[in-house]
Formats: sequence, structure tokens, C-alpha cells
Amino acid sequence: MRFGMFIPQGWRLDLVGIEPAEHWAVMNSLAGHADAGDAWESLWVYDHFHTVPEPTGEATHEAWTLMAALAASTSRIRLGQMCTAMSYRNPVYLAKVAATVDIISGGRTEMGIGGGWYEHEWRAYGYGFPSAGVRLARLNEGVQIMRDAWRDGLVSFDGKHYQVDGAIVAPKPLQENGIPLWIAGGGEKVTLKIAARYADYTNFSGNPVEFEHKSKVLAAHCADVGTDYDAIVRSACVNVVIGQIEADVDARLAQLRGRYGSLVGEKAAETGVDTMRGPASGTPEQVIEKLSRLKDLGCGYLICYFPEAAYDRSGIELFERAVIPTLR
Repeated sequence: MRFGMFIPQGWRLDLVGIEPAEHWAVMNSLAGHADAGDAWESLWVYDHFHTVPEPTGEATHEAWTLMAALAASTSRIRLGQMCTAMSYRNPVYLAKVAATVDIISGGRTEMGIGGGWYEHEWRAYGYGFPSAGVRLARLNEGVQIMRDAWRDGLVSFDGKHYQVDGAIVAPKPLQENGIPLWIAGGGEKVTLKIAARYADYTNFSGNPVEFEHKSKVLAAHCADVGTDYDAIVRSACVNVVIGQIEADVDARLAQLRGRYGSLVGEKAAETGVDTMRGPASGTPEQVIEKLSRLKDLGCGYLICYFPEAAYDRSGIELFERAVIPTLR
């Protein structure tokens, strides 16, 4: 099992109380910590504009700007987004942006890509909110455009949603086969079929029952389209709330509830806290037991989110010390 870590960028109210002028220093310091060690294979950001569990006036830093900055400030660790919303940027423009980030990073970029879902920010930013069918059709076309642009450095495409006429993407990414594609989402009829055709990685829920089911659906699609199911690395995103004893875990959740509650109200705060109770919450022994089940189901990559990372690294350090060596 391999491990990635999200950098707090504000989307999940994880920079609250820190002055905006200090945000980059906090993010960059955490990136430097991960880059200097060998526990983490990758760093990740989210592609969102408005906070959750509700939109607020708190900061949410833009994903691809952070990707470029992290590419310049780190030297070893791989860099991704989980995940870029296809409709937020023209796909050949996005291919160009990602290729530039890959050059800056020395060939360390991952492309997480999905259809997008956060209706409030879609409408607020003027994208409308097309049907799921349209969003996924754009994903299908956009993935093909990016793949061809990175492979050939020149792309033309005449689709229903996107048209590209001799767009030059030079220089191409440094990675020989182009930037690895993480097709995110678990839509069984469309998303997983796109993943079966084009994905190097998928990204599912960390719930073991759901992970197992989505894996079976992906395997069936691979059989239908004639691709190698075993060549696709299946990953999951997990929220990590870890402590030496259960009282430490409860204390972390209480702190999180207080931070949320001051901004989004008690009900939304409780909803946000509830999302943290999952396969990576508990003592090290409990977390290892739960994550081992995911590993046994074929989860080859975990991307971990630590809600208190901007304020306190002790949970990260405990996970590095007590969990990763066992599961790796």
C-alpha cells in the first residue's frame, strides 16, 4: 500500500484563524515535512472554490496555482489533485497547464480528474450546472484530449462538447507516457467505464463494502472494453483522526466541532465531524485493523486527510510512525 497526504488549503475550513499572509508558509512547511521523509509518496490538493460543509467567506486556495508552487518548492514527492473538475477549465488548456507543472516538478505530476459536483460553486462562478450526463460526457472527451496532447504534443478533436484544432502542447510532460490519469468517482454506468478505458488509477470511497462493490463494477467494465483490470491501481481517500488512546481521538473531534461550529452552525458542524469517523479514525491499532481490510480488498493507495494538519502535526507523525510501516 502507498500513501499520499492532502495539504490544507482552506476548502474544508482547515486554515481558519491563520492570517491569509501566512497560509502559504503553513502549506509549504507541511509539504516540506512530507518531501523530506519517505513515508509519503505524494501530496494532494482539492479543486474547489467554496468551502464545505457550507460555503463561507473563509479561504479556499486554487488547486493548480498550488500545484505550480508545490512543484517549485519540493524535490521528491509527487503532486496531484483529487480531483480537478473537467468543466472548470478547457481540457486542452488544462493539458498545457499540467504539462508545465510537470516540467517545473521534474516529472512528478499526477492528474486527478472527475466530472465535478459542487453545485453552489458551479453556479457562483458562472458555469451553470449541467446534468450529470453532460458533465460526464465532457469528462470522457476531455480525458481523450489530454491523453493525446501529452502523447503527441499536438491535438485535434471534434467532439460534442469540445473542439480542438491543431492545438500545440509543447513542451510535452517529462513523463514518458504522459501524466498518469486518476479517474475519480464511482458512477457505475459512465464514470467507471471511462476509468476502465483510460485510467491508470481510480479513486473510490474508503468504505470497505462500497470499495469492494465498485471494484467489481470496474472489473466488469474492463472485461467489456478489453483492458487490464489489474493494471489499474485502486485508491481511496480517507479522513485520519488518530490518537494514542480513544480519548485523544475524541479531543481532536471536539476541537474540529468547535472550529466548524463557529462558522456553519451546530447541525452542519456535526455533519462535518461525522464524516471524520471512518476507516482511519481511532487508535493506531484500530486504524491498522480497519485499513488492512481495505488493503485486502485491493486498495493499493491511500490519500489521507488530517483535519488539524495546519495547527498540529502530531497526528501526522503518529500515523507515519505507527501505521504506515505496518501497511506498507
